[in-house]
Amino acid sequence: MSTTVSSHKSSTSTSTFGRRVVAGVVGGIAGGIVFGMMMAMMGLLPLLASMVGSESPIVGFLVHMMMSIMIGLGLTVLFGNRLLTSYGRGAIVGIVYGAIWWVLGPLMVMPMMLGGALFAIDVAALLSLMGHMIFGVILGLVAVRVLSQRK
Repeated sequence: MSTTVSSHKSSTSTSTFGRRVVAGVVGGIAGGIVFGMMMAMMGLLPLLASMVGSESPIVGFLVHMMMSIMIGLGLTVLFGNRLLTSYGRGAIVGIVYGAIWWVLGPLMVMPMMLGGALFAIDVAALLSLMGHMIFGVILGLVAVRVLSQRK
């Protein structure tokens, strides 16, 4: 049994760059789809589309998915070998990573791009925090799964 645990840890601690890229893309897509569905139900996709001069929910979803993939890559390529070594750590790191992106995205970058107030926290912002943390957990768990697969 200890052999399985140690081989699992060694495979994640020495993941190749390519494996970390795949983990980020797949994890970003998985988390992005779930969070995107939540955003669609709340009618927020046109807001994302407005960042690129559109009002289309489809464009908003595509913008969201591109950001989800890039954010997933940021986690796995930069930190995958050190932080994503077990499902528990993946979930915790994902929650924290999602919260960081909530601050960077909806509280800072989007208001700067769209002329809104920085760090405006209301019910919608808190729902966004929940969505970002759910995204992060899914990203972290999927990334651990991809990183732990045998080569």
